[in-house]
Amino acid sequence: MIAAPSVSVAGILNVNKPPGKTSFDIVALIRRLAGERRVGHAGTLDPMATGVLPVCLNQATRVIEYLQEQPKTYLAEIELGTVTDTYDGAGKVIRKSSPVAVTLGRIEEELQRFRGTIEQRPPMYSAVRYQGRHLYELARAGMEVERQPREVQLHSVQLVKFELPLLTLEVVCGKGTYLRSIAHELGEALGCGAYLKHLSRLKYGPFAIDDALTLSSLEEAFRQGHWQGLLYPMSVALGHCLSFTVGEEAVVKLRNGRALPLTAVSAGAYPALAGVACAYTEGRRLIAVLSLDTERQEWRPKKVFPVSG
Repeated sequence: MIAAPSVSVAGILNVNKPPGKTSFDIVALIRRLAGERRVGHAGTLDPMATGVLPVCLNQATRVIEYLQEQPKTYLAEIELGTVTDTYDGAGKVIRKSSPVAVTLGRIEEELQRFRGTIEQRPPMYSAVRYQGRHLYELARAGMEVERQPREVQLHSVQLVKFELPLLTLEVVCGKGTYLRSIAHELGEALGCGAYLKHLSRLKYGPFAIDDALTLSSLEEAFRQGHWQGLLYPMSVALGHCLSFTVGEEAVVKLRNGRALPLTAVSAGAYPALAGVACAYTEGRRLIAVLSLDTERQEWRPKKVFPVSG
């Protein structure tokens, strides 16, 4: 029996999710092992997918929204010539055709449409809601509804390997991107159909697969009682934001919900984070996440942290 710690801790675990487990399965496991209720992940992986899954504990759950703004890197194996209703290997095969006419040049040509900012319709088998119900619930009931396209950002799409009927892509993308949809749409463009056979998330912001914890190593760390040493501070999830150091007087102001005069302005590394900054003490303890009030020319505390992770 693994004993739960008596003191709540804040931080982020970089977990290597195995196939067959849902993202919530991993959260539930860590919640049980750590004896903590406030646990959440920073981005769902489908059950068949593997790879980096950041899991946040306690105060660190409050920085999930900033972590989600960071790019993710995936390795996607796509099988040409087969179409499934879910666009991946978990679904039912609905069509087959021969991909023998597909050439490397044709693939490279069609991949051009999957770079930069594109519009993408969520697949029917997804957790997106339509009139209060998940799309996958409607799909399982045999219904298909019109889905509004969403803008997603594909920073990079590179062909890694091509050997019929399989091709492998390395994709760097922003939040909300469905790799299953890319596989399906690419197959339709090539005229033979395709589905996502395997997906692995190699990187998520600052977290990489090479440093990710397997479930067995994570459970062993809990048994040995040194799991807290595996936690990343929540400031790691904010490393791409503008940051500055404040003195004791400013710390008191922020913890009382008061704003600070504008001292710096930066759009940050990603447009979605424009007007966001982090305030740290001189000892590099995270005090608050701030939002820029351009009208008042001040930084207003958006999230204040009584205990730094």
